[in-house]
Amino acid sequence: AKRTQFWTRAAMQGHVESRHNLGCIEGKKGEHDRAARHFLISANMGYKKSIDTIKRMFIDGEATKDQYAGALKGYQVAVEEIKSHDRDEAKRLGSLERKTSRYYCSKDY
Repeated sequence: AKRTQFWTRAAMQGHVESRHNLGCIEGKKGEHDRAARHFLISANMGYKKSIDTIKRMFIDGEATKDQYAGALKGYQVAVEEIKSHDRDEAKRLGSLERKTSRYYCSKDY
């Protein structure tokens, strides 16, 4: 409960991983529409794990084609906007750090 409060505050301030984590929590509760909305927001911010998760939800029948298409389009726009060598390097370094995160969404979100 405490972490959900922190993630909610952080997500409202634009923290992309917190938004993704809120989607994970909603998905675990069976609130697939709410989960998809969180993943859509974080995918629109360029967060790859969210686009992968909403794709899996679509395949499993837990998200609509429109939700997946909207997330994919938003993700692609975000990625195009932030492309640069320095950002690619920062992303690579950041992904090494995130692999140790204990809050990565499992297959259940």
